[in-house]
Amino acid sequence: MNILFCYFLILNGIAFTLTAYDKHLAKAQKRRFSERPLLSFVFFGGTIGSGLAMLIFRHKTSKKSYLLKFWLIIVMQLLAGYLYLNH
Repeated sequence: MNILFCYFLILNGIAFTLTAYDKHLAKAQKRRFSERPLLSFVFFGGTIGSGLAMLIFRHKTSKKSYLLKFWLIIVMQLLAGYLYLNH
């Protein structure tokens, strides 16, 4: 369980930092990350870090296509957790 906690802690830290850095790049009008790496971190468990960064830095909060994918991943994660716990 300790390894799993460390995994999610590190992954969420990276997701938070990556989202914050992408916002910095957007403000500086520089080349930014595509949605794929940002959403990949969400998919593999960086949901909380990415979500917090989105709220704190107001990044990707008005882009409907990104939000749809973000929430779809969250629904899939919740469904997978429910199925795992009730199996």
